[in-house]
Amino acid sequence: MKALIAAGGKATRLRPITWTHNKHVIPMANKPMLWYPIKKIVEAGITEIIINVNPGEIQYMAEHLGDGSEFGATIKYVEQRGGAKGLAHVVANAEEHLKGERFLFFLGDNIILGSIKKFVDRFQAEQLDCMIALSHVKDPNRFGVAEFHPDGSLKRTVEKPKDPPSPFAVTGIYLFDEKFFEAFKQVQPSARGEYEITDVITWYIENARVGHEIITGWWKDTGTPDALIEGNALIMDDLARESFSIDCEVPKEAEIQGLVSIGKGTVISPDCLIRGPVVIGENCQISSSYIGPYTSIGNNVRIHQTEVEHSIIFKDASIDTTNRIVNSLIGVGATLVDYKRSHPKTGHRLVIGDNSFVEL
Repeated sequence: MKALIAAGGKATRLRPITWTHNKHVIPMANKPMLWYPIKKIVEAGITEIIINVNPGEIQYMAEHLGDGSEFGATIKYVEQRGGAKGLAHVVANAEEHLKGERFLFFLGDNIILGSIKKFVDRFQAEQLDCMIALSHVKDPNRFGVAEFHPDGSLKRTVEKPKDPPSPFAVTGIYLFDEKFFEAFKQVQPSARGEYEITDVITWYIENARVGHEIITGWWKDTGTPDALIEGNALIMDDLARESFSIDCEVPKEAEIQGLVSIGKGTVISPDCLIRGPVVIGENCQISSSYIGPYTSIGNNVRIHQTEVEHSIIFKDASIDTTNRIVNSLIGVGATLVDYKRSHPKTGHRLVIGDNSFVEL
């Protein structure tokens, strides 16, 4: 089998971070987001991987993810042609690489805990034509949703219904056989102008053998800042204990509690408290600060006299404030400073990008 990962799009809900970064390489526990689905795909026995990217981003994505050798796989990058026309169109765009193949289609911004091997194994063992993973959600109108016959078999899948026929969302794991491209030719763009993957699945339900599995673990679409931060926390919970290591000298006076990883060259002052799970990169300076659970800190970050918890701090950021930072995304090279240290002292001085959110 082969695998196709969708890694395009503009991720407007994550701006301003995504003005300069493809969402799919945003660091989560200090690894690019796509590192985790690639790892799961390879663990499921699939080593030929195609990644669909935005026009002009092949080199950019390759710099972050490489050629696949790190994972024992091969990665090929394919530019999306014809604009954003829906998930089914993403697959159709890769037809020359997938035609005649059985393949896994994985949405790169979906974080799934646990293995996907059982899905792949069942798809192969039962020689299904299509298989989908479903998850019980509170807000099914935001997703593609499954509708069932009274006997529990699939009737159809429908995209973002106003009146959802069930609480089961179609997650970002799909398995298809070679008939996908025949199915794609039978569907028409939806009212929003997209070729919906749910319409292709419905075609399969009506014309082929389709299986489904309910995800009993945890699944997250990281489309918003809050979801991204929550996904970072759950990834850290899912990391093996051996993933956490301290590769620098830490003063005995500093308090290190729980699972903590600290990279080479990082300097921790004696008056710091770091309470895991926490991942800190290389060549950072952490002084007189508290770093709380579910925080990931990139390389070359400076944090002084600050409390940080449940946040993602990108590389090269500088934080020097007596305030407590929680549930936050701090971008590359960003600077946070206590207003009392700047002039004039009668107010706050801000440089805020488009679509930013600031709480003072």
